[in-house]
Amino acid sequence: RQVALQFPDELLADAVEVAGRMEAATGAEMYVLGDTTYGSCCVDEVAAEHVGAEAVLHYGPACLSPCRKLPVLHIFGQQPLDIGRCTEAFRELYPEQQSYVVVLSDVVYAHAMGELEQQLCPEYPNIIFSRLVCGDPPGPAVPGEERKFGRQFLVEAAGGLQDYAMFYVGAEGLALTSFMLTWNCCPFSSFNPITGCGRRETLNVNRALMRRLYLVERARDASVVGILVGTLGVAGYLTVLQHLRELLCRAGKRSYTLAVGKPNPAKLANFLEVDIFVLVACAQNSLLDSSDFYRPVVTPYELELACNPAREWTGNYLTDFRDLLPGACAHVELPPAVPAAEAVPDVSLITGKMRATHLCDPPTSQLPPSTALACRDQTRALAEISPAASFLESRSWHGLEQQLGQTPVSKAVQGRRGIAIAYEDEGCEQP
Repeated sequence: RQVALQFPDELLADAVEVAGRMEAATGAEMYVLGDTTYGSCCVDEVAAEHVGAEAVLHYGPACLSPCRKLPVLHIFGQQPLDIGRCTEAFRELYPEQQSYVVVLSDVVYAHAMGELEQQLCPEYPNIIFSRLVCGDPPGPAVPGEERKFGRQFLVEAAGGLQDYAMFYVGAEGLALTSFMLTWNCCPFSSFNPITGCGRRETLNVNRALMRRLYLVERARDASVVGILVGTLGVAGYLTVLQHLRELLCRAGKRSYTLAVGKPNPAKLANFLEVDIFVLVACAQNSLLDSSDFYRPVVTPYELELACNPAREWTGNYLTDFRDLLPGACAHVELPPAVPAAEAVPDVSLITGKMRATHLCDPPTSQLPPSTALACRDQTRALAEISPAASFLESRSWHGLEQQLGQTPVSKAVQGRRGIAIAYEDEGCEQP
């Protein structure tokens, strides 16, 4: 038996001791995943499969996105929570005992929610505590039930979720931002167990949404789109990649699928031809702040708003790409193609230029099937011809070449000394 242990960076120091104790207790062979391919909140199934692991133990904070293949056991950890102080902060924020409130928490404080529920439920009859769900819950959702971000709760008010306020137990971070954008009709308050302070969240949700809608306009203007693979473990990521390729093809845009690991400005700046990037990642890592990037980065939902004429902005923001897939709650079919002569022109709100927003029929391949494969080398290995890949390969930096046996051996010599403005061997020029 082989088991993979995945730790976040701050817990890697304890990995060796934990692995040793686990092997002694279970007799299974433990492998520590030293560095995750993408975010540490996601289960790294790819690294686990490299060692032939049959299961994964995931330690630390998690986004609770369902996995595709391997069984996963989450060990969130138990951070301390002052129940008394949290209860006092809740009473200060919600003095009206008939308030409708949904209580959410970070996964590291989930162990204390039962005790907090015992303290608040007798005073607040309309309070609802969410439950953590690892993986997809069995069966369809009942009316009024919310299933998002690994949380599950049942809304009982007649007006639905918009009649509720949200109370979040945890520090400020990506999880809270995703909650506020998704449930943007609800006012949010939070309690930070580290500082012991409760507050009403002052994040301007409308301003944040305006920034995201501006990125939608940028996506409408784009001609070349780079699809960033930000996860290899979340269930459905291959399906959404194919869906985005089809959507961009129907919208008359060129697309390139890129696997660059954890995206950063330096990596994405290598692709100058790309007008905009779309990141396929878990719900927490999808909202990437691209203000420092050379090109903006959008989510799959924002790309659908830009390219699918049948999808309209309803006020509900989606961060989980699985909601866009066929059979999901928010799936919208692509409308039929419109001839170019009958298409209604559109004007860009950014550049002021005319642009096409209609969908066209999928183009047929101009190359005969016999020319799609070519002999790559003398070993007769077959490779698929891709003009785009050949172009990028011709201009990409491949790193230092070893050239073993091709360069003479030489002794180390003294190099330049000083700073770039005046090295010591250059001398000083007199005016």
